Amino acid sequence: MPGVFPDVAFILFGIPVRNTVVNTWIIMAILTGLAALIGRRLPTGLEMLVDFLDDLISEIMGRRADPYLPLLGSLAIFIASANVIGIVPFLEPPTSDVNTPVALALVVFFSVHFFGIRSMGLLPYLRSLASPIFLLPLEIISQISRTLSLAIRLFGNILSAEIIIAVLFALAPLFVPLPLQGFSIFTGLLQAYIFTALAAVYIGAALAEPDETVDASDRPQVKRNEVTRQ
Repeated sequence: MPGVFPDVAFILFGIPVRNTVVNTWIIMAILTGLAALIGRRLPTGLEMLVDFLDDLISEIMGRRADPYLPLLGSLAIFIASANVIGIVPFLEPPTSDVNTPVALALVVFFSVHFFGIRSMGLLPYLRSLASPIFLLPLEIISQISRTLSLAIRLFGNILSAEIIIAVLFALAPLFVPLPLQGFSIFTGLLQAYIFTALAAVYIGAALAEPDETVDASDRPQVKRNEVTRQ
């Protein structure tokens, strides 16, 4: 099955390089080139994108997203690009290979603890995980299960969408390409949003409570999420 078992594209210094890695390199080159081009020709476009991601992540986290925007914004842009790159002929979404979602989920896993320790300090953060101490095994299971859930959700949805499109295209190649491509783009963007939103929620839950709320006049769209208010 393509995607689950990616093909070897070439051998580099005795190491097999699979097509998933090649597609990832292509995405990185495209994003770097677009960022350089837009930054030179239309810098306000990049500013609008950064402001949009900043407002979106701040609203999810209920606090200023500035310290976490480089990570979460990069995740959102990369995953969205990786999910929709399949509309380009001869390219497959890297996220349809289970290794890529697992790697992204591990990045989120370690980032959660990094930001938590940086916010609280090592010992207070460890105490927050093991308070009360008899819940520590459940906390460990929760950390592992939600990391697996992040990876499996992204992998499963992108791979299933690719399979559905391939089957329908084989059955009716003259009538379904454009609607299915639109469905593929929608699914890819939706999964990028869900992954980034969950990562923001996990990081926000690991942080110390802010000393003061965000000034509404400074960022009117930032607000506490529904779970916190309840």
